[in-house]
Amino acid sequence: MKIEELKEKAKQIRIEVIKMVNAANSGHPGGPLGLADIYAALYFQILNHDPKNPEKVDRDRLILSNGHVCAVRYASMALSGYFEVSELATFRRLGSRLQGHPSTRYLSGIESSSGSLGQGLSIAVGLSLGAKHQKQSHKIYACISDGECGEGMTWEAAQSAVHYKLDNLIAFMDRNFIQIDGNTEQIMRLEPLGEKFRTFGWNVIEEDGHNMEGIIKAFENAKKNTGSPTLIVFRTTLGKGVSFMENKPEWHGSPPNKEQAEKAIAELIAG
Repeated sequence: MKIEELKEKAKQIRIEVIKMVNAANSGHPGGPLGLADIYAALYFQILNHDPKNPEKVDRDRLILSNGHVCAVRYASMALSGYFEVSELATFRRLGSRLQGHPSTRYLSGIESSSGSLGQGLSIAVGLSLGAKHQKQSHKIYACISDGECGEGMTWEAAQSAVHYKLDNLIAFMDRNFIQIDGNTEQIMRLEPLGEKFRTFGWNVIEEDGHNMEGIIKAFENAKKNTGSPTLIVFRTTLGKGVSFMENKPEWHGSPPNKEQAEKAIAELIAG
């Protein structure tokens, strides 16, 4: 798919995210808006997957550690053909397959259930190790947040991935410097984050998470790496594309009302 087409997909993802959290009057708009470019690249260019056969054995696996941003994944799945876009309107409703944290119990194409933040990298390490033992060639992608790097479990997983030389593991980080209580560096300083992973032995790539050409190049280079796991640190903007949401911690987990949603969608269409 051409770069301009991928950018258009990212715009569509953002619009659907706003619609979803507004209709539910619940959810997290900031993170999904910031990840839209990356997820457009994944679902429409990078991942080896088949929406019509979501359980195919040789598919790439995508683990979502920061499950609260699942609106971006649901929107990407719907737009790529896993289910009808109209189903996005059921987001977070009782009985819906599209719960506030994704679950393998309800929806094919979801590789792990989430809830507690910070477990995703450990799950991805287990899947990567299993694939190595079974001599399978697919990749395991893990979407992680910067905030969860304040947890010990993340670093235990990071150490294990290097020990077992899991070069089939590509983690990527939503590095927007914002978590629910504010700036990450004020809550628990994480920098120099990329250098910490390099010291552990990871192949680290740093890229602008809103540069589509750069996103594609980062993933393609990660696929070529051998002998060690790769982490792509994507610098992103929380609430990207909506002026009154950008870099505002309060939009981490607050849904827009009807007027705000209409304004956000108008901005996205115009942009």
